[in-house]
Amino acid sequence: MSIPPPPGPHQPQGPYQPSPPYPQGPFAPPPYGAGQGGPSYGGQPGGPWGAPPYQPWAQGYTPFNRPAPVNGLAIASLVLGVLCCLPGVGLVLGLVALRQIRRRGERGTGLAVGGAVLSGIGLLLWVLFFVSGGASEFWQGFKEGARDRSSISLVKGECFNAPGGALDGETDGVDKVPCARAHDGEVFASFRLAGRGYPGEEKVAGLADERCWSLRDGYAMDGWAVPGDVDVYYLTPSGGSWAAGDREVTCAFGSTEEGGRLTGSLRNDETVLDADQVAYLKAAHVLNAALETAPGTEDGGDELPGRKQWAGRVAAALGEQARMLRAHHWPARARRQVADLAADLDTARAQWAKAARAEDADAFQDRYATALGLIDPGRGVAVRRALGLATVPPGGDDGAGTSVQV
Repeated sequence: MSIPPPPGPHQPQGPYQPSPPYPQGPFAPPPYGAGQGGPSYGGQPGGPWGAPPYQPWAQGYTPFNRPAPVNGLAIASLVLGVLCCLPGVGLVLGLVALRQIRRRGERGTGLAVGGAVLSGIGLLLWVLFFVSGGASEFWQGFKEGARDRSSISLVKGECFNAPGGALDGETDGVDKVPCARAHDGEVFASFRLAGRGYPGEEKVAGLADERCWSLRDGYAMDGWAVPGDVDVYYLTPSGGSWAAGDREVTCAFGSTEEGGRLTGSLRNDETVLDADQVAYLKAAHVLNAALETAPGTEDGGDELPGRKQWAGRVAAALGEQARMLRAHHWPARARRQVADLAADLDTARAQWAKAARAEDADAFQDRYATALGLIDPGRGVAVRRALGLATVPPGGDDGAGTSVQV
């Protein structure tokens, strides 16, 4: 009799030996017959009987929960809505952002809604601002402010002090002071420039210089009463103030000396002079205007035809000055002096007329030298003294020495 070996893991089993029992539990494989070819898990061939069924991970799967991105247009809409600078743009961006959020599954719905609402409110306020005329009032105030800063709001006859005492370069403002006190400048005229586009700093300065010099005699009719260190200055619009509507040029007298100040008003016109003084000065200005037309170097001042034409203008001015002096009814204290001056002017006119007819340069120079001596400023001192005007001629002239007021 044989004794079979005890059962164990290496014990061979016969064809009729029953299989070991399946484990019990949640991961027990189904019995054969549930599928073809043995157990299967998730549609895949079955593995060991103890392996649980599973679904393979899809591509790109991550075990961490990554949040959806925030829509950038929603952020931009909220920023523009808060700033209220471009409300129309902020409203459009907010609406576009809402569409993108729904389509892409992004975050930022609250931002887009908030930006659209704030931008809508801002747009409504802008519309009300323009409809009610607030924009027009604001722009007008801006232009007036710019004009005030540029033209300094000075009027004819006012005196002022400039920052640092300098009447050149740029300035943001001046201090008005009584003319009786020491001051840096005195306004004698103002005018407006024409044009839409800014002509440029150089062109504006050229126009201001030419016009201010032509206006100075209307304020200070007696050039002898103006100190020799006084010159013409002007305040002009800048490019920025021009864009705001400023076109005003302010002409002023100021000292040419470093640190120099003016004291008292230089005004001597019809408002402060009597009728006899005004009549004499107007006659004297006729000659001065002609003398100032002397041809310069750039105009061919050394050419004989131009100099002869100028001599002819001076001769005509001398005749007109004598006529104006004789036409006025002078007070007894000045009649003889005015008659003597008119006779001197007739003599000078004849000599200037000869210079205008000179045959050559040498003849012109001889007659010109004689003619110039006949309009010596000293010849008018007697009349000035009789009329109560300044009797000391100006100390010099910055031109060619031809601007002589008698």
